[in-house]
Amino acid sequence: MSYRILLKRSARRQLDSLSGRSYIKVDRAISSLGQEPRPPRVKKLTDSGLWRVRIGRYRLIYAIDDVEHTVTVVRVARRTEDTYRNLP
Repeated sequence: MSYRILLKRSARRQLDSLSGRSYIKVDRAISSLGQEPRPPRVKKLTDSGLWRVRIGRYRLIYAIDDVEHTVTVVRVARRTEDTYRNLP
């Protein structure tokens, strides 16, 4: 069953700020979440109920709603100390 992919406005801006090869890799990863929202090497973030996928130096943080069959991307960020702070 396929999932509908939603991007928060902030995640869309973060994605659009990426350049060239990084944009393509992250965009492909987001698209693949529609078919497999829990790909290999995905990690569930303990406190928030969100999920995290590594794409090179970038992290894709998202929520899965199995009832509505949606994946909501909340953050696309380069891995830094602030990547996981202030998550919804």
